[in-house]
Amino acid sequence: MLYFALATSNCVLAAESRETFDGSTQLPPGWQTGITGQGSAKWEVIPEQSAPSKPNVLRQSGEATFAWAAKMNAAIKDGFVEVKINPIGGHEDQAGGIIWRVKDTDNYYVVRANALEGNVVLYKTVEGKRSSLPVKGRMVGYGVDAKVPSRKWSTLRVEFSGKLFTVFFNGEKLFEVEDETFKDAGGVGVWTKADSVTLFDDLIFGGKQ
Repeated sequence: MLYFALATSNCVLAAESRETFDGSTQLPPGWQTGITGQGSAKWEVIPEQSAPSKPNVLRQSGEATFAWAAKMNAAIKDGFVEVKINPIGGHEDQAGGIIWRVKDTDNYYVVRANALEGNVVLYKTVEGKRSSLPVKGRMVGYGVDAKVPSRKWSTLRVEFSGKLFTVFFNGEKLFEVEDETFKDAGGVGVWTKADSVTLFDDLIFGGKQ
């Protein structure tokens, strides 16, 4: 990966890790859950026949403004996160996303795919307030339109180095964003919105601290 090539003696490499949620019916060690806003989250590791890596997936089925689950001790500054998502329910939203450089429950970056809206959008959440970030090279707009299927697995990926973030969906590069709000290493994880019922599997992450 590019990030390893950029490493210097002043940074510590974080080896690429993969979480399939198959070792236990509990969240893996080092993971925490929370909400940004109001409501309650319900994160469960459950068996799922359609799981990309059988037998288990991580499911969020509670209702909260934003619900998240993150490996807070990952401490990655520059690197990547990739996850398979499957939005299986929700009347208000059917969204699943990735969070990175997570400082705490109210401060992090998030990129999410939404099956009901048919788009992929990158945001920053600062002191609990979420705001979308403009696509690089475009003055206006709201993320990028994309076919995000319901009840089908898709792959979402973000690569981040300094202020530059690059977003991929099902292997296709969608857009880039630049922002310098959160510069330090932080946790990585997954995210949902409102009444979304979303499955996650095969979380892969790595980079440098």
